[in-house]
Amino acid sequence: MTDPVDPPEPHAHHPAQPAFKVTPWEVKGKIDYDRLREQFGTSPVDAPLLARLERLLGSPLHPLLAREIYITHRDLPQVLDSYERGDPFFLYTGRGPSGDIHLAHLIPFELCAYLQRKLGVDLWIQVTDDEKFLFSGAGGRHDLTLADTYKLGRDNLLDLLTVGFDPKKTHILFDTVSIPTLYPLALEVAKRVTFSTAKAVFGFKNDNNIGSIFFTAIQSVPAFLPSARAHRPIPCLIPCGVDQDPHFRITRDVAEGLGYPKPALLHNRMLPGLLGDEKMSSSADRRDNAIFLSDSPKDVQRKISHAFTGGRATVEEQRRLGATPEVCSVWALWRSRFAPEAKEFEEITRTCRSGELLCGECKARLVPRVDAFLAQQKEKRAEVEKWIDSAIEGAPHK
Repeated sequence: MTDPVDPPEPHAHHPAQPAFKVTPWEVKGKIDYDRLREQFGTSPVDAPLLARLERLLGSPLHPLLAREIYITHRDLPQVLDSYERGDPFFLYTGRGPSGDIHLAHLIPFELCAYLQRKLGVDLWIQVTDDEKFLFSGAGGRHDLTLADTYKLGRDNLLDLLTVGFDPKKTHILFDTVSIPTLYPLALEVAKRVTFSTAKAVFGFKNDNNIGSIFFTAIQSVPAFLPSARAHRPIPCLIPCGVDQDPHFRITRDVAEGLGYPKPALLHNRMLPGLLGDEKMSSSADRRDNAIFLSDSPKDVQRKISHAFTGGRATVEEQRRLGATPEVCSVWALWRSRFAPEAKEFEEITRTCRSGELLCGECKARLVPRVDAFLAQQKEKRAEVEKWIDSAIEGAPHK
């Protein structure tokens, strides 16, 4: 089945429904994930699929799966079928280095680390320093040089890899460094993609530079590279934010024509911003909207104390009516990472909803958890530094 190349606009809406917009470069409004799934043509991560994952991965499932943070997929059952037949698959995820790493950026890397640990599979990471150079300066974005994006990319990797990977099974494609590896396959993809298709998927206009139009061919390569090297089809699974799905529609459409399996995808919902935005942001003017791995304890205290919550206007009202955790940025942090034990997370959710747990108390409880996590991540950077360059394809020392 071919994925829809030109799906309904992800921000199209019925007059009675609130508007939202989800693209690889912009997320606006309150996302209705059921509507987005219909518009993108993806499948839900439903109870039977979660039960299958639990049988394969063991109980309990990682909170990112068990708590419905990963919500939709493309062809995940086919990858599981292959694995259960004894055939390997590999993971592919990436990072576009435009700024510092915040907590939301870790989500696909944490799932990849979990799957690698449980299943022993290889991971390919693409650092798209070229993309961020090509797209910077457009739409009011800060104009980045290639030197900027390279430096940011390597520094980002030091943070992202701290979540725990096997160096022997982790491979990095750093686009401007690894281009001899990437370019031949990128040409094969580019020859099969028309400009009209790229315009339909990404909304390109006549004033887009030609490098940005070609970029999707570069981003397709890691999904095919292990198969090309092995001279046999090896399935690929790409965990990513749901906003990144359009990048891989083209990849999936050209895969079979090139003789490779269509990559499967597993999409996570957006981790909301601390200021009430639908998505954490790296932009310089929104630093208080996210918790960065470089934040100090003072930064964390300030940001969480001012975070948007689902609480009521007064203590009395909240005691009586309770709060709404589903709209709370603090609850979203507990959900994703900071209450790993199901019992504690259920207790936080129940007492929030009942009014027993007030927002100030919840925030005060979260701050030391975040501080401890960030301190641990900073310590782990030194370990990553020991092996990061050996994992980069085409690094000068190789």
